[in-house]
Amino acid sequence: MTQVVGGLLERTAPAWMPEIIDGARSIVLLVLDGLGWSAIEEHRDELPMISSLPGRAITTVVPSTTGAALTSITTGLAPAQHGVVGYRMRIDGGILNVLRWKLSGQPSAPPPVDVQPHQAFGGRPVPVVSRQEFTNGGFTGAHMRGATIFGWRAASTLIEHCRVLVERREPFIYAYYDGVDQVAHTQGIQDRYFEAELGATDNLVTQLVHELPESAALVVTSDHGQVHFGPEGWRSLAGLAGLVEAYGGDGRFRALYAAPGAGEELAVAAREQFDDVAWVFTREQLCDEGWLGPAPPSRAVRRRIGDVVLAAREPVAFVDPTHQREVSMVAGHGSVTPDEMLVPLLAARGRAQG
Repeated sequence: MTQVVGGLLERTAPAWMPEIIDGARSIVLLVLDGLGWSAIEEHRDELPMISSLPGRAITTVVPSTTGAALTSITTGLAPAQHGVVGYRMRIDGGILNVLRWKLSGQPSAPPPVDVQPHQAFGGRPVPVVSRQEFTNGGFTGAHMRGATIFGWRAASTLIEHCRVLVERREPFIYAYYDGVDQVAHTQGIQDRYFEAELGATDNLVTQLVHELPESAALVVTSDHGQVHFGPEGWRSLAGLAGLVEAYGGDGRFRALYAAPGAGEELAVAAREQFDDVAWVFTREQLCDEGWLGPAPPSRAVRRRIGDVVLAAREPVAFVDPTHQREVSMVAGHGSVTPDEMLVPLLAARGRAQG
């Protein structure tokens, strides 16, 4: 995943990139938040266009969550390097909600450049087509700093922005759509709500392909897939409460920050209570074994990682007692299962007539 944007920008795409993009004058990279490879394989009837495109599955980053993965796509760096190591992470004496860019217990969040200092898109002025409400957000400043944002409020506007930018001969355009992720979190992935959203997403891709000229290529990827766990899948962490000072991460990749001196005891207790449903990692394991990237994190980034992390193996999620709104979700991501880690890398040439 970390090589995708670099290869497209430099036109030196690795061998695993779909050949259909060779020679394209413009490339539109469309990131469909939450569309995992397993969803494509299991819902080909709802995804006739997407499932017909040439390409393959690729592996996202750990944790398989939006903040970490989108930052990896735009910077070409692993989470250990760019420092966005979860949906919520400890920094500056509080827990930073990366997507909302709010720091618990503090009047204001740190400047995005202080959290994630690396330039997006190699410092190039890439046009980004994303939701209007994200234009001035802190997370946008962290993972898209320097980009020109073209905001959309409806899918039709996303398509038209892309068409106009290709018409202007922009060599590379980054576009983002989050409908699949939103529906999965609130409605799950086991009924018609999810299937309807997949159909709408396929229509978006179909319309985009038919609006772009043959000289342009559309590349489709995602940041992560989804696992359905339902309301009954949430597991309480009450048995660990006395050993935990703060909580972070996602429901399926729960970061636990140990009370002073309790790190080893917390790891032992977490394994005793949850080894049947989760992989239990210590901070040292995640860093030393390269789960967050091949290069070791800096000391500052290392402190953002939980002393212990519960990575769900079964269809469960772990309750953060300080972030109760999260338990309304019935599907999620963040862990290292294939359903969460495998995402598409597919491509098509434009088919506009005339």
